[in-house]
Amino acid sequence: MYKVLYRKYRPQFFSDVVDQPQVTLTLKNELMRGRIAHAYLFSGSRGTGKTTCAKILARAVNCLHPQNGDPCGECEICRGLEDGSIMDVVEIDAASNNGVDSIRSLIEESNFTPATAKYRVYIIDEVHMLSTAAFNALLKTLEEPPPHVIFILATTEIHKLLPTILSRCQLFTFKRISPEAIAGRLEEVAAKEGAAVDRDAGLLIARLADGAMRDALSLLDQCLGRDSHVTVATVNQTAGVAAREYLHELAAAMSQEDAPAALRILDALHRESKDMSRLCEELAEYFRGLMLLKTMRDASALMTVTDDERESMTRLALGMSLPAILHGLDTFEETLNKMRYANPRVELEMAFVRLCDPAADTGVDALLRRIEALERGQRSAPPVAEIPQEPLPTVPEAPAPETPKPAVQEPAAPEPVQEELPEPEPPFDRAPAPVPRQAVAKQPPKAPVTVDVEALSAGAQRFKQWPEILQIIRETTKSVAMAFAGSAAYINGDYMLIEAPEIAFELLKRPEQRSRMREAIRQVTGRTYRLGPYRTPGTQEADPLDELIRRAEAAGIEVTDETPIKNETEQ
Repeated sequence: MYKVLYRKYRPQFFSDVVDQPQVTLTLKNELMRGRIAHAYLFSGSRGTGKTTCAKILARAVNCLHPQNGDPCGECEICRGLEDGSIMDVVEIDAASNNGVDSIRSLIEESNFTPATAKYRVYIIDEVHMLSTAAFNALLKTLEEPPPHVIFILATTEIHKLLPTILSRCQLFTFKRISPEAIAGRLEEVAAKEGAAVDRDAGLLIARLADGAMRDALSLLDQCLGRDSHVTVATVNQTAGVAAREYLHELAAAMSQEDAPAALRILDALHRESKDMSRLCEELAEYFRGLMLLKTMRDASALMTVTDDERESMTRLALGMSLPAILHGLDTFEETLNKMRYANPRVELEMAFVRLCDPAADTGVDALLRRIEALERGQRSAPPVAEIPQEPLPTVPEAPAPETPKPAVQEPAAPEPVQEELPEPEPPFDRAPAPVPRQAVAKQPPKAPVTVDVEALSAGAQRFKQWPEILQIIRETTKSVAMAFAGSAAYINGDYMLIEAPEIAFELLKRPEQRSRMREAIRQVTGRTYRLGPYRTPGTQEADPLDELIRRAEAAGIEVTDETPIKNETEQ
């Protein structure tokens, strides 16, 4: 009979156990020092090595020639325990032997000394399935067992165990195995089988296994039955999951509120025999990745995706609001629960219709999305036709009195520097006449505004959605987005203060670039801010008069120093 991979390559030594050093190293050190406890409790999710470590521990405590805490694997005890000829190690399934009678017979049997080995070892798997009466019957023996008896308990639901059981055992917690470790182990097993596994395919198998090595080896076994060279396409076809590009297209359809496109994609996946429940799980995992990318500066450590996929997910996440992502994640989790009692395809289609049309969803999250869309100026519903109004009768206006023109018209001097980024100055077709410095200084501003940038900067709060604004700008003008790379923004009242290099502010002096910046800010925040530079509190401000003279000279206006100026900067 063919032996499946997870049984064929079950670890025989502690050093073979993958990604559980907090358990294996401690057990090896205790065995080398002769500190053998009478009861152990192994807790963790499925397929992480609990039963495997229990069997290795049972052989190690009885091995005639242990090597650094590991069983030798060559002595008669190791060979007898491996082939089942020695009956001193008993493995019990608590799910089928959960009654008090089974535990009483076990207690009576434990009083007999082992026939061949040094210790009689009882491995009770899924111990949380024992009844309350069985637990109570086991308590006394578990606290003070005979000197030749060792209990090893294993469970996936430690919260169901009584505190009196926990206090009588040494607890070892098994963590979920990392995707990189699972992928490396799959490559080793495939090489021993004369096959090959692509790195991306191994990571995909690890993601589907959810940290369980046994599940990963079982899925690899199925993939090798299809092809000796396992690729991402092989895994998708074997496991019946949707390829990542389909997930990106479905998420993009939701972001664009395009329900027909989402339904067409679902129909194509259904005709390809994709499992709708598994597809819903994949969508929930995909939106979890979008949530991490939206809320964390660097989420690569929490995601198991390729670099290209992470880049595409980042672009999609920056174009979506966090409430919309959370609404999608919550909807898919809720749909997954409904699929158990209804048609999975219909439930998933209904979920996408609600996500693409918030007006059809009466839930609280959908209402929040609609409110947010209104605040950002985005209309999800079709526009309402405006009612035509009759034009009001026009009244001829009286001609305005003519003002006498001066003999010599002086060119208007540029406005003094405001802390808000200046509006674009009109182009000069011809060089104007020289303007005395006194005239430049005495020209009153049109709208005098006194802004203390240092005070605004000191009280400003960091604007966390600034990367979303840069992403919107990057889609239209990459040069401006590159100039603002690594920049930051701060909010204080009606002001948005930007911390960026000087070249970035030079680009914003162009009217079309500044309008794009303000439109991007309005799309993300739903309001219009006054822009200004961010200055670290304590820095020295430049003289406004010197800045005004510099701007006048840059515009081609010649400035002459004719009369000393006193206290003109306050005007």
